[in-house]
Amino acid sequence: MPRSLFFKIFLWFGAVMLTVIVGTFVVGELTRPEPLRPPRESMNQVLKGYAETAAETYERDGQTALVEYIDRIHNQSDLHIFLFNSQAQSLSNHRMPPGAPVLAQRVLENPRAEFVPEGMPPLLAQPIVTSRGERYVLVAEMLVRRRSGLGHFFAGITHLLGVGLVGALFCYWLARYLTSPVAKLSAATRELAHGNLSVRVAPAIGRRRDELASLGADFDLMAEQIEALINSQRRLLGDISHELRSPLARLNVALELAVQRAGPDAASALERIQREAENLNDMIGQLLALTRLESGTEGLRKSELDLKQLIQEIVDDADFEAHSRNRSVRLETIDGCTVNGTEPLLRRAIENVVRNAVQYTAEGTEVEVRLRLDSCGALNTVGKGELRAAKSGRPRRDTPSVQSLDRCAVISVRDHGCGVPESSLPKIFHPFYRVDEARDREAGGVGLGLAIAERAVRLHQGTVTAANASGGGLVVTIILPSAT
Repeated sequence: MPRSLFFKIFLWFGAVMLTVIVGTFVVGELTRPEPLRPPRESMNQVLKGYAETAAETYERDGQTALVEYIDRIHNQSDLHIFLFNSQAQSLSNHRMPPGAPVLAQRVLENPRAEFVPEGMPPLLAQPIVTSRGERYVLVAEMLVRRRSGLGHFFAGITHLLGVGLVGALFCYWLARYLTSPVAKLSAATRELAHGNLSVRVAPAIGRRRDELASLGADFDLMAEQIEALINSQRRLLGDISHELRSPLARLNVALELAVQRAGPDAASALERIQREAENLNDMIGQLLALTRLESGTEGLRKSELDLKQLIQEIVDDADFEAHSRNRSVRLETIDGCTVNGTEPLLRRAIENVVRNAVQYTAEGTEVEVRLRLDSCGALNTVGKGELRAAKSGRPRRDTPSVQSLDRCAVISVRDHGCGVPESSLPKIFHPFYRVDEARDREAGGVGLGLAIAERAVRLHQGTVTAANASGGGLVVTIILPSAT
């Protein structure tokens, strides 16, 4: 299935999710509140405890112990504390915020806890009187750990990318969940169009219970009915062909008796009857051959065949017959190669293509036959030389592509007739299809030769295609996997 539906769903869901994420991020940044400050009462109690411990440490153990205590408090909390004596002098050598000495002096003059929120970071002051009667002031700098503007921006982008990645994975899963049944249904449709009537889509869809599952069930029902119809048609063709053989044989016997007993006046009419009986017999033989190929009952005991020798024999026989119609068949290039296959089937397939070219090439012209051995990878280029024929159809899905092999035998047969309309190129390998009813009746064809050739080639894991030649006429190309 073309991936456009998958990408459309994925991109639309992704765009909506990205818009929501970015919008939420922007709105969050614009409405971000100021950092919450701790309650005043709780901080006063904490600072009072710190002040008592700091003052006792200083009076008992001296300045060095006080510095160690202050450092420990800083490492354990988001506070910088400074102890001032009654003369508003700092008792440690730590760097102080600019307003700390002024705040300490103010608290010493008016002994009560004060909070200065204007600065950044804010300051708190707590007076304390020790058991010795000494007055101290503890000033605390409340550190608010905030990222810089650039750091905060990158943190937001990182968060946005993380959420976006999770959203992208979700959108991918959702798009795949929605389009996977469509892709499987599309693949099954191609299989059915290429002749695999046994394809079913319900096992691939699984236990879904939605509209796509219902569509898959409807497809399977349609495929079953088509398979039954086609199989019934094939059986009918086979049965009719077999049943017609007996009356046709009796007709031939009666015709021989009539020829022996009739006079000269009836000779021309009897000859015409005999000719039509032979055409009918040939048609029945082709119908039986097509039925066996379609049903898979044709023997496929493969062996290595010299394709060069086989084509040489076919060309010689076809050229001999073509001369009686003021036409000829010429083998232009031929490379030696062998293939694994069934000789009668391949002979019939190539013979049908060559004889079809002899029928429709113009009088006084020749049919050109080529056999070359080429790399299968090089055959992947569509639209060059004989391989323009790929426009008329694709390899059958029920057989391996010849392009998966290393070397391929390429047989091209070109006539110099009026060609085939582009719209009819994919159809000329269908049974009983005629481009021009009047022309085909005049030529004696019934539309089975190319159909038999296509099915025989397909049974050998090959492809047969047709294209109009640039200088006029039709080019039929057969590609077979080579054994050499």
